[in-house]
Amino acid sequence: MASNVQYRHEVLHRTPHKIPFPCPHRPATEQEARTPNTALNEFPLHVDASLFESAPDGMVLVKRTGKIMPQGSCIDMSDWEISEQSLAAQLKFQTMLAEMSATFISLPADQVDGKIQEAQKRICEALNLDRSMLCRFDAKTNELITTHSWTAKGIRACPSVSERDLPWITRTLLSNQFVSFRRIDDLPEEAAKDKETLRLHGPTSLVIFPLAAGGKAFGGLAFGSLRADREWSTSLVEQLGLAAQIFANALSRGLAERELNRAYQEIAELKQQLEKENVYLREEVRLEHQHREIVGESDGIRRVLQQVEQVAPTDSSVLVLGETGTGKELIARSIHENSRRKGRIMVKVNCAALPATLIESELFGREKGAFTGALSREIGRFELANGSTILLDEVGELPIELQSKLLRVLQEGEFERLGSCKTIKVDVRVIAATSRNLQQAVREGKFREDLFYRLNVFPITVPPLRERRKDIPPLVWHFLSLLSQRMGRSIETVHGATMDALKSYHWPGNIRELRNVIERFLISSTGTELRGKLPQAEGIEGDIRPQTFEEIERSHFLRIFEMVDWRVRGEGGAAQILGLKPTTLESRMQKLGISRPK
Repeated sequence: MASNVQYRHEVLHRTPHKIPFPCPHRPATEQEARTPNTALNEFPLHVDASLFESAPDGMVLVKRTGKIMPQGSCIDMSDWEISEQSLAAQLKFQTMLAEMSATFISLPADQVDGKIQEAQKRICEALNLDRSMLCRFDAKTNELITTHSWTAKGIRACPSVSERDLPWITRTLLSNQFVSFRRIDDLPEEAAKDKETLRLHGPTSLVIFPLAAGGKAFGGLAFGSLRADREWSTSLVEQLGLAAQIFANALSRGLAERELNRAYQEIAELKQQLEKENVYLREEVRLEHQHREIVGESDGIRRVLQQVEQVAPTDSSVLVLGETGTGKELIARSIHENSRRKGRIMVKVNCAALPATLIESELFGREKGAFTGALSREIGRFELANGSTILLDEVGELPIELQSKLLRVLQEGEFERLGSCKTIKVDVRVIAATSRNLQQAVREGKFREDLFYRLNVFPITVPPLRERRKDIPPLVWHFLSLLSQRMGRSIETVHGATMDALKSYHWPGNIRELRNVIERFLISSTGTELRGKLPQAEGIEGDIRPQTFEEIERSHFLRIFEMVDWRVRGEGGAAQILGLKPTTLESRMQKLGISRPK
């Protein structure tokens, strides 16, 4: 007789705790040979054949009790080693579950997946199962997605199934109930589709538990047998259900940890974004408070203000470029007010507005008797600006013979008054502004190249108003606020067509022209709404009275002077626009009785 014969005990058999015992002197019948696989117990039991011996007349002697029993009869082993071995196997399995629970409690989220697959393998091997599969429900479609699986050697891998393949099982799991069956036919009639899928892919016996967190199922854990039918006893279901709870807790904790990490990451990103926004807002506030006279939100004007912030703290020379009326003087004033020289007033000189004979004495001063009419000594603008900033507006109109003297001031910080040989030292920051193309003037020999490079240390180009159309509405309201207070008017709205026309106009005179147009509209508008027509839209309306050529010429000259802020010389000046020499224009002004308003 073999010393150790392995049998399995079917707890839920009609005669619990009994196993069929074959005759030791004859081969097992076909039915007996199948008995160890069909009458499966949850845990393997080993029955020692030395406990029995043959007796006469085909009987079997049970040594422990002394009873003689017929061959092939059932022996009640409840009080014997079967019970002891079963309890030992159950204890071993419970110990394994306890170890798994302790492992998963402190397991980092990134290690959960690997440990779950390892646990599936241990459980299946301990219970002699063929397959285990863990599925998750898609949050939007409730589709089954297999995330973890284990299959015994020689068994085909877990197939990919969906909610359409197992609709009844899916609904049952979503209602937080488990499903178990020994044979596929044990499933109810409403599970017809599920039966079809199981017959095709297996398993033949299955138990599947819902994985839930917060009372809501998010997946399922299945264990199955493909090689033989398997009875799922109450105690086994309870213990496998405990494994499902362990997995569910680990997965939900891992999911919560990942969500927490994702939330921390989002918080970090939001914090970084807020810091950037705070920097931007601080920059906005700083620009708003430090450049109050400059109105605009367009990218072009913001770039200019950023350049102002960069160069203002230094003593470097600055060349402000731009068309007439773009606000070059405001940019120069902003540079000065943000510099260390802001405690003293900035001195301004319009090089185009001074006669050529007076520019030198105006800039560098004169001694008494330096020329006819010089009845007293006067200090020049450079001497006045000592320790401060001087703005040389329309520096391109400076006579060529004076440019060398200006170059010396920039290089050495010294000069002599007109009519004096005494050298005067000054500490002056020079900001030059021009609407002329100085590089073209250098090529034409009208401007010194060395002086250009001295002035062009940090160029700032102010964009024309036609490139800043986004700034027109705030500029309109800015001028309305200034002018309406001065004129005692109250404007609450701007007519839509008027604002559209203002935004689409090409503005050859830039911001200066815009201000004059707003003032004209303010005068002509009645009520609290601003209305008006722009110059290009103005036609000949009403009665036309005959005008002389001189009246027409005078009106045209006045319109041009108003557009260029009464600047005669230089690029963009009235003389250039009218196509006249500056001296000829000045002569015509005297003849027509035109003079700059004071």
